[in-house]
Amino acid sequence: MAWTYILECSDGSFYVGSTVHLEQRLYQHQEGLGAAYTKRRRPVKLVWAADFARVDEAYFYEKQIQGWSRAKRIALIEGREEDLPELARGYWRRPSV
Repeated sequence: MAWTYILECSDGSFYVGSTVHLEQRLYQHQEGLGAAYTKRRRPVKLVWAADFARVDEAYFYEKQIQGWSRAKRIALIEGREEDLPELARGYWRRPSV
């Protein structure tokens, strides 16, 4: 099993990652052994995670989320999946006629 996860850092920013050992990776982030980004922004808190059958799927979703706006990430964290398309960068809504 593999995971894609979002951490909230002490400065309020988000870090998106993927791993096959979620608990171990969270420990590494908390101890400053994870990514350089989170090392400078501890403590961190797990705010969202999803499991995948394959590592490549988790990694693909990580890269996808990394390209998202803060508003779109918050919608995902809050479980508002229905809002994700409208929050996409470059989203264009057809005017009502």
